[in-house]
Formats: sequence, C-alpha cells, structure tokens
Amino acid sequence: MHSPSWIKQNIKKKECCFFKESIQYPGLCMCGYPRDLHVDDALRPDEFVGETWDRHKHIREVPTDAYGDIRFSGLRHKMGKYVRVSTDTSTDALYKLMTDHWKLRPPNLLISVVGGTRNFYMRARLKDMFRRGLIKVAKTTGAWILTGGTHDGVMKHVGQAVRDYALTTSTTEDQIVAIGVATWGTLLNRHALVKTKDNSDTPAEYSPDKQKQGRLSSLDANHSHFLLVDDGTNGRHCVEIALRSKLEKLISQQPLGDKGSGLKVPVVCVVLDGGYGTLKMMYNAILNGTPCVILEGSGRLADVIAHVAKLPIAQVTLALIHQLMRKFFSHQYEGFKKGRLIEWTKKIQDILRMPQLLTVFCIDEEGQNDVDVAILRALFKASQSSGSPGQETREQKLKLAVAWNRFDIAKSEIFTEESQWKSSDLHEAMRSALFGHKPDFVKLLLENGVCLRKFLTNDTLLKLYNHLEMGCIFQRRLAKRMKSQKSSMCLSHVSHEVLYYLGGFTEAIYPPTYGQACIEMPKDDMGSVKCASKVPAKNYPGRDLFLWAILQNRKELAEIAWEQCRDSMCAALAASKILKKLAKKEVDEDDEAEKMRELADYYEKKAIGVFSECYSHDVQRAQKLLIRISPSWGGTTCLRLAVEADDKSFVAHDGVQIWYGELAVDNPQWKMLLCMLFPPLIYTGLLTFRRDEDIHRETRRKERTSSVKRDYMEKTDLQPLTCTSRLVSFFSSAQIKFYWNIVSYFVFLWLFAYVLMIDFQTKPSWKEYLLYGWLASLLCEEMRQLFDDPDGFGFRRKSKMYINDLWNIFDVLSILLFLIGLACRLTTVMFYTGKIILCIDFIVFCLRLMAIFTINKTLGPKTIIVKRMMKDLFFFMFLLSIWVVAYGVAKQGILIDNEERLNWIIRGAVYEPYLIIFGNLPTNIDNVAFDTSTCSVNATDPLKPKCPVLNADSTPVFPEWLTIILLCVYLLFSHILLLNLLIAIFNYTFQEVQDNTDRIWKFQRYGMIKEYHSRPTPPPPFIFLSHVYILFKRVVLCKDPQKFKRFKEQLSLSEEEEMLSWEAFMKENHLAKNRRDLRQSMERHIQDTSDKVGVMVEDSVAMVKRLVHLEQQVSQSTKALQWIMDALKSHGYVTKEEAPVLSLRRTITEPDLAVSMREKWTEKTFGEYHVNARCDRYPNSTVDRFPVPEEMVPWEVEFEDYEPPIYNADESEQPSGNPEGRTGMKGKGALDHLGPNQVLDPVLTRWRDDQKSALEFLAVWDKKEGIWTIPGGRVLSGEILPQRLTSILGKKLNEQIKDKLASKAEVKEVFNGYVDDQKNTDNAWLETTAFNIHLDRRDLLMADLNNMAESSQVSEELVKWQEVSSRTLACAYQRELLCKVAELHCRRF
Repeated sequence: MHSPSWIKQNIKKKECCFFKESIQYPGLCMCGYPRDLHVDDALRPDEFVGETWDRHKHIREVPTDAYGDIRFSGLRHKMGKYVRVSTDTSTDALYKLMTDHWKLRPPNLLISVVGGTRNFYMRARLKDMFRRGLIKVAKTTGAWILTGGTHDGVMKHVGQAVRDYALTTSTTEDQIVAIGVATWGTLLNRHALVKTKDNSDTPAEYSPDKQKQGRLSSLDANHSHFLLVDDGTNGRHCVEIALRSKLEKLISQQPLGDKGSGLKVPVVCVVLDGGYGTLKMMYNAILNGTPCVILEGSGRLADVIAHVAKLPIAQVTLALIHQLMRKFFSHQYEGFKKGRLIEWTKKIQDILRMPQLLTVFCIDEEGQNDVDVAILRALFKASQSSGSPGQETREQKLKLAVAWNRFDIAKSEIFTEESQWKSSDLHEAMRSALFGHKPDFVKLLLENGVCLRKFLTNDTLLKLYNHLEMGCIFQRRLAKRMKSQKSSMCLSHVSHEVLYYLGGFTEAIYPPTYGQACIEMPKDDMGSVKCASKVPAKNYPGRDLFLWAILQNRKELAEIAWEQCRDSMCAALAASKILKKLAKKEVDEDDEAEKMRELADYYEKKAIGVFSECYSHDVQRAQKLLIRISPSWGGTTCLRLAVEADDKSFVAHDGVQIWYGELAVDNPQWKMLLCMLFPPLIYTGLLTFRRDEDIHRETRRKERTSSVKRDYMEKTDLQPLTCTSRLVSFFSSAQIKFYWNIVSYFVFLWLFAYVLMIDFQTKPSWKEYLLYGWLASLLCEEMRQLFDDPDGFGFRRKSKMYINDLWNIFDVLSILLFLIGLACRLTTVMFYTGKIILCIDFIVFCLRLMAIFTINKTLGPKTIIVKRMMKDLFFFMFLLSIWVVAYGVAKQGILIDNEERLNWIIRGAVYEPYLIIFGNLPTNIDNVAFDTSTCSVNATDPLKPKCPVLNADSTPVFPEWLTIILLCVYLLFSHILLLNLLIAIFNYTFQEVQDNTDRIWKFQRYGMIKEYHSRPTPPPPFIFLSHVYILFKRVVLCKDPQKFKRFKEQLSLSEEEEMLSWEAFMKENHLAKNRRDLRQSMERHIQDTSDKVGVMVEDSVAMVKRLVHLEQQVSQSTKALQWIMDALKSHGYVTKEEAPVLSLRRTITEPDLAVSMREKWTEKTFGEYHVNARCDRYPNSTVDRFPVPEEMVPWEVEFEDYEPPIYNADESEQPSGNPEGRTGMKGKGALDHLGPNQVLDPVLTRWRDDQKSALEFLAVWDKKEGIWTIPGGRVLSGEILPQRLTSILGKKLNEQIKDKLASKAEVKEVFNGYVDDQKNTDNAWLETTAFNIHLDRRDLLMADLNNMAESSQVSEELVKWQEVSSRTLACAYQRELLCKVAELHCRRF
C-alpha cells in the first residue's frame, strides 16, 4: 500500500474537541491552543455543555495531517522523514512505518540517548569521547540512535556527531539512523509541517531557529527521522516519554538477525546530565529491563546517580539525595518542592535495586576510555545477570558480539583465559560470522576452538553457497548455468562451475549428487569441461572455506582460510588461476576485475613465499611438491596450475627451472660438454647424479636416527645407478638434449648455406638430398609436437598452445617456405624462383636460431626486449609513413609532370623520401646540382627517371626555393623529431621491460625446458628413428601415450601425509618471517612508538588519579582527626598546647547528627521491606501511589509529608496497617476486603523424563499479563482448594488433589505468610500458603493431568507443563515460590 494512504489509515493525531477558556491564560483553551486553532465543532460542543474540561475525555484522535519528507532550509540536500503521531498510537504501527515505509533496516542495537535539554554543558574531553564512542558503536553494530530530536542539549551533540560522520562517508548505506522522538506541542514553526492540499506532494520546508522562543524548541537538522508525539495540548513537555518507552520495549522484542537464533534486539539507554524528564525515561527503561549507561561528569541527574550507584540502598537516603541535588543542580535546586525530592529519592532507589542494569562510565577511572566499550559491556552485564545458565549466557553474549561485529569486545569479555569452549558451541557464531563476512570474528573463533572438520560439513557448506553475496559474479554465473531456476543448488553445481574456472585438466572437487545430471559447460580455451568420474572421497574443510571466500573475492576471509589449508601452495596457485579467469569474465566492473587481478597476484606471491621457504630447506622435497598430484585440487599439480594461470613470477623461480633431469644441479657445463664428446667419462665419477646425492643424504639421515627408524629405512634403501642407467640418464637430460640439438641445428644451417651458395645444381646432389632428409625429420618433430598429447589436453587446446608459441610459427613458416621453394626448384621454369624462396627461407631459419638464446641468462632477457621494441617499431612506422608519403607525393607532383610508370612513381613518392632519412639527399630539387644526363626527358628510357619540366634553356621550371624548404622541413621532422621519438620509445620500453625481463624470460625458458624434457633423445636427423618407434607403438602395438612422469607424480598415502606436514611447517615458518618483517618495518616502529607514548600518557593519567585519591584519603583522615578532637573536648579533656588547626574543620550540626543516627538505624533494617507493593502506579488503574522511600517504609518512622491517595475505600470496615509498612496507597484497592486476603498456591511438579533432566510445574497462561501463573487463587474460609483450580482442572482432578492433600504423603509446604504483591495497600494485602505436590510420572493422576493439558490447547485457559527455571515468565512473588520449590528438589533455579 502506498505510504501516504497507509499513514492516514493507521497513524492518528490528537485534537481538542471542547474549547474551554483557561482562567490562568485568557484567550487560550485548557489544552493550550487559541480559539482559531480549534475545529468548528469544538466551538459549539452541545454535548459538553456544563462540563469541566478533562484531558482524557475532551481530546480525541483523528487522522494525522503532518507526515512525509522534511527539508531543512539552509542545508543543501539535507532531507529527512517525519510523522505526527498520537500518544496512543500502536507501537507495532510505528515500527512497521519505519521498516516497511521508511525502508529502514531493522536495527542490531537500539541506543536511547536521554539527558538534559536546557543549559547543558559538557567538558570537551567527555564530549569528544561521547561523540566518538556513540558513532563507533552505531557504525560497527548497525544501531538506531533514539533521542528527543530537538536542537537542544544532548540531542544537539548527537546530531553533530552524526553530521561529522556523514561528512566522512559518501554512501547512503553507511549513514547512521538517528530517530528523534519529540513533543509536537513544544515544536517551533510546526505549522510548516502540516500538510495542505497545496503541498501534499512536496517536502515540508522547515526552518530551525537556534534562537529559541520561550519554551519551544526546533528540530535538529542532523537527525534522519522524526516521530512527533501529540497529546492534543500545546506547550506541555515530556509528552513523548510514555510512547517512547513503549517503542523501545517493542523494538527489544524484535528478532535480531536470523529468527532462528532466538536473540532479540538489545536496547541500551545512555544518560547524560538530565532532570525530571530524564529520570522518568531512565526509570521506565529500568522497568523494561533496559541497561543504562551513566556518563559521570556530564552533570545534574547523571552525576547524582553516579555518586550513589555503588552504595547500598540503605545509604541512599533522603538526606543524601538532598545533599547531592543541592550540589549538582545548584540554583535549580531552590525550585524543587519537598514532594518532588521524595519522588526522586524513591525512583533512584528503585533504579539502584537493579545494579546489573546500571553501568557508570567515569572518564577519570583507569581502563574506561571508550564510551562504545562501556555501552557494549553494559549489555553484556545485563545479559550475564539475566538468570540464564552460564553457558547459555556466554553463547548469547557471543551472538550479540557477532551481530555487532565487535570482535574486540568478544576477545576481552567472552574469550577469557577462564572460558572453555567446545567446537560445537561456537558453530552458530562461526556461521553468522561467515554469512556476515566478518573476518576478524572468523579468525577469533578459529583461535578459540572451532574445528573446521566438525563445523564445515556438506550441509553447512551448501548453506554458505546458498548465501553467496548478491551480485557476485560467481553467484550470477552459477545461477545462469543452472538448467532450472527452480531447482535448489547442490555441491555438484559448484563443482562444475569451479571446474570451468580451474580448467579441464582438473577433476571434480565435489562428488556428483545422486541422479544429478552434468551441467553443460561451454567450450573455451581450457577445452571441454566434463563430469569427472573420479572424485576425492576425503573432505578438505580448509580448501572448501578458502574456495568459498575466493569465489566472492573476499581477501580477508580468504587469507584466514588459506592459513587453514594444508596444501597451501597448491591452494594459492588455484586461487590465482580462478581469480584471473573471473577477472576476464567481469567485463562490466573494471574496479572489481582489478581487485581480482590484485588478489591473484597476492596469492601468487604467497605461493612463491612458501615454495622459497621449502626450496631453501630441501631442494628435493620442494621440487617434489611441484609435481606431486594434489587430490584436494582435482588431481593436478602446483606446476601445472602455475603454468595455466600464467603465473610468471612463480615459474621464474629458480627451483621451478627443472633443467638437469637426473644430473645434479652443481655439475659445471664444461664437464657435461666433455662427457658429450667422450661418453666413457660418465663412468669415472666426473659427473654427479641426483641419485648419488640422495644416497649420500640417506646415509647421513641413518646416522642421526634411532634403531627403530634405521630398521625402517633399511627397507627403503636407494640403489646406485647402473652403467646403463647412468648413460641413459645423461643423454635423456633436457640440458644434454638441448646441447645436441644446438649442434645439430648449426650443422643444418651450415649444410643449408653450403647448398645455396656452392652446390645448388639443376640435379640435386647427395648433400642436397641430405638437406631434404634433415628437413623431413624437422617436419616430423613438428607434427609430433602438434599431435602427440600425453597430458590429455585435446587437439583444440593443443593446437592453440602450439600456435601461441612464436617459435612454432617460425618453424611452420620456415618449413612451408622450404616446401614451396623445393617445389619450384624441382621444375625447370621456376628453378631460380625456387632458389630465391629457399634463400629467404634460410633467413627465417637463421632467425629461428634466436630461440637458442632463450636458455642463456644474458641473452635470454634481451630477446624479450627485442620483441617489445619490434612492436614499438611497427607502430612507429605508421607515424613515419605519414611524413614519407606526404613529402614524397608533394615532391613528385612538383618535379615530374604526368609520370605514368608505376615503378618510378613508387620510387619517387616512397623509396627516395625513405632513403633521405638515412642521408641520401636528392639532386633533382636543386638547379645547381641538376644534370639532364641522369634523367629521361620524355620517359623513353625505362632505366632512368623522367626529367622535371624544363624551360627552353633546359633548366627546371619548379620553384627551387619551395623544394628546398620542403626538404628542410621534412629532414627536420624525420631526422630530429621522429627518430629521436623512436629512440625515446625504445628507451622507455627498455626501462619498463628491464625489471620484468628476467621473470618473463624464465617463464618462456620453462616452456623450452618442458619441451626438451618431452623431446626424443636423438637430435635431427637421427630423431626420425624415434618418430618411427613412437608411430610403431601407437599404430601397431596400440599403446596409449605415456604421460611424462617428470612433471607429474602420484605419491603414496604415507608420502603424501609426510609431504603435507612438511609443507605446513614451512608455511608456518614463512608466515612467522613475514610477521617478523612487519614488526621490523618503519611503519611498525612508528606504530609501536605511538603505542608506547599512549601507554606513558595513560600512566601519567593514572598517577594523577592516584594523587587525587590520596588527597581524598587525607581529607577523610583530617575529618576523622577533627571528630576525635571534638569528642575529647566534649568529655572535658584539655590539652597543654593549642590544637593544630585542621584544614577542613567544621562543626557537626544537629541536623547532621540526626541524619547520621538515622543512617545507623536504617543500615540495620533496610533490605527487608516490600518493593512490589510500592510500585509507581497501582495495577490496572490510572492512580499513582505516593512515593515512599526505603527509609520511610516502617510505620515507626515518622513521615509528616505522607499523604497517600485512597483507592476503593470500604467505610464499613476499620482500616488496619500493612504489617510490612507503608505502600503509598490507602483503601482496599483491587483486593476483596481490608486486612489480609488469603491466597492458596498449589505447585504441582513432575520430572520431565526418567533421567530427571528437568523439573516442571503445572502452569496456566495469563493472556492479560503475558506470564505463566500457578493455578491457585484466593480462598474463602473453609475452602481447601481455590475455586480457580477447580475451574481449571475440573471436579474429578480437583477431588484427586484434595485426596493428595489429605494424605499429606507427597505434600510439602513451601511458604506461608505475607506476599509482596503490587495489589497491596496500606490497609489490604495478600497472604499465601504455598505447597508442593510432586507427582510420579506413572501415577494415574499424572496421566489425567497430561490429558487435561493437551485438551486445554483449544480452550480459553492454556495449561501446560513448564520448567521450574528463572527463564520461565512469572510474576515476582511466584518466581520466589518456584525458587523455593527448586531448592526442595535440589535443583538450580
């Protein structure tokens, strides 16, 4: 429903319907409004003629006329929402208005700020701390701030704090909700807020007037929403207090976050300064169970309560409150009446009865420096004392801390050294922290006992994926790939999508759901992604959490989850691969894609860090980590992931450059070259093999191990290489293959050059035939590289990889040119053409020789720079061609007339201007150097250019000055500008690429290393024999291609576990080094210095506090000494010398002595008086009791001002005095008669089960009060059981219970005496007899009671078994009875 129409139907205002002129203020009605502001019916009220004006009768509700948007003048774009509401408006309607129509998010916390409005002053330090703390707690918890809403006192400070925060944030989502609940009748310029026909659709223009007029106030422009409470009167303050208290209570009953958590929105009241209105709001908050934070030092009421907060109620007397109010209210104190002082004392005493709800924040106390911490601690303090068991309270506090995202509070208040947590107790908090993306809490929970293996089950993981952030690219693509949008997500869907990002070379990471069809995945550069038949059965919770965080690009959560991964290096490389693929798909969000690329680089560095740590400790293990098959990441390897992710920095690591095969790394090159020439040297020990190093290392390990381990290692002894194995290992090494191929290629080029220059005959010679055979072996090798697929890429993927390699393009081009040249050379007609093509092909073959430089550490990086410069040169030629063509065409047109020969046109317009750049200056543009013998006049000579247009004397007619100027300008731009520009471009490219050339070179070098690892051992042309052998195995023997084991190794379970443990240990070393480096960084040193300075400042503040405390102790000692001196003098003792003058000497006056005597008397008797019988308002009435402070309760204490109201007096009976003292009300009230009114409370109990897990009692639900009650009631003389019990249970059950009472076998008396009930008065009170009947679960009476309870579900009175616990809602005196019943059965209440 549209907001305006809904507001008119559900929100009301109040107006006076009977104009009665006030005697005190002529011209005004009793409601405070003038005659012209009354409706016409109010001026002619026929039905009210002769009546006296009554606020409750003559003010009625009508639809509201003030609502909508409000714009504050003078503040650009400052808008808010407002509505005028009646004091009787339903709080449910108000909450619905704010959440559904004003679109406010439900709060995680409600902060109600109350305090002074007029002449409010707060110290600068306290003001800053209050503002900073209030905004911090509101920002971190998502709280609503509730204030009075006017530009006065505390509300103004709140508004300024909200304004200052709004200036620092630009997003509307981060704005703080500040709701003002103000009185409509005290607002200045409120007429501007009333809607009329002319402005019903436009925002109300409101002009706040800081210079207040009289007792009216302006709205604060920094609040976002306003509830303007109207009781139909004008100028009456504190009208909003009752509705505000009801609204706070309603919000406190709303669910917090997930409804299943059982948490309600916490509410806290912050009190600064304040007067009577503040006291009423604080009193109502305490009655509602709302914790209050008192800011000591803010003034008046706050300081009064702060000074008595830690005192026992016995010491909070009228005299003490009288003294404190005189001190803190100064001149305002003189206007207080004695009755008001009594009421203040009574309310303050009632507030102090609930110390668990009271927190005093003192800026001068040690450890109290943050208001936000004080606010949250107050809520924890209230929840801790709520009566719930310890574990349940801890879990509730933890839920609140997670909802507020205050891990600092949780760390200091919940996860203390004394607390012991089970993993299962933290699972709900962990789930909430993950759903809310709160990394600090996730880390804190993991540190305090959360076991990921127990927490992250498949169901929990599926819930996490169902709660992916909306708008996340993975979530969008996953939903798009689902065949049916109505089907629920399962882990197999996630697995297929992850396969798409990881690549087709991996297997599924989650098993397919039973009956789940594979999702059709598109083909891309990774090949066709298929459903894997083999999936790991083992769960990897660290991997699952890390993958979930990475797919949402959550860096902080991913960082925490990565630390939980055992296979950390593989996880980091997989994250880099996934993030880079996600960044490519995020075409619409450049910022998000850039963040993904940055995170991908970050995890590449993580992988490098872990691998470097491993490589520095054990080279063999580190390289095994590279090629081990990772079952947790789809059966791939770290090396494969790094290559597929294009992680150049990782591949460029020295440990990844696996170049030597079985040869040891430290073999010099001259030894290897010598063994290539003389293979028998291999057996002399000249070269060291890796097996030799392994045997040496194993021998040293055996020497250090125990006998048990020695026996185990003896079974796994490594055997030395045989002679054949050494020979095969040497020649199958990638480095040796490369050297032989270099030699082979140089021989090939020498043979090619020899044929072209010396032996290119019409009939090919044997040398030329050898060249053809050599090329055939090269062609076969290229075909093998293209079609042989041992890694299972697929032809499409394999062909793309082949084409993407520049050197493969050179190979294909050179072979094609050779074949074309050969075809032409074998014909007589195109013999010479064929030779030309072969000569050009020789150039291509020579350029292909540059690939050899890739291996060289010096020349390899330079090839990268050359490639980049070639690109720059290519684009530079476009720029240069503009000048060349421009000058060439202009010159040709000026000099030559109608040249028709195309070749000479191109020479004159393009070729000659191009040569000018290199210094070949033309002679035909200058008459001095012009020679007619160098050209043909009519272009008759095809070997000479056409002469310029000549005069009769055979001199050129072109303007010599113009051609020379054009040449000069052309030389200026081409020589000086463009060539220097090219040099600058090359220099920039060199500087830019130089830092990364080593990384790029090593990445490309790895590709060549892998190529030579998989290449057959013989060099061309002998490689042809290997090709024949491979073809024979594939075609004749039908054997599958064998995957190259050098880059992929399957470890056994024991080896896998050992390798992962070692990697985890190395990862911890790497993280420890990073943390140490961070501590040693300059920024960290600055931060540490700042922290030390802060500690020193705090110590100095603490020292000042100690001095102040010492000064107070000295003052107290002075007073004590003065009292001793005065006492001795009063007994006649005389001193020989004059007594020293004490600084604080004063005489104890007689009133002070009376006060001290009263305090001594009350200390012995306080705490034994009724409390509920002195409640503020008599129940179910509008009559307020007379306030009775604690010290005035006994009848023996004289109370001259005691004038209680009389409620429902009975003249026929003589009043008697309440045995427990004054109640503030006379008459019989709601009771049946004066004097004691007898009540019988039968407590029927049972055990919940045979294990006696809980004690339960039979309870009746009171709809009116919303509590559970004992099925008892008042009894008349002669009655055994109350009539109410009979009406509830029925006659049959009632008789059975009477029999139980008569037998007295299972009946125990719980209590007999006075009941502290709210219905008690000075003349009438309740007395009860409570007894407990415990029933056996197998008893027939028990069965009848259970049937009756089940049948009551549809009756008017609900009867149910409830646990005897403090959590059960019950009235005050019945809670005490239940507590005694629990003690009888040795149960904790």
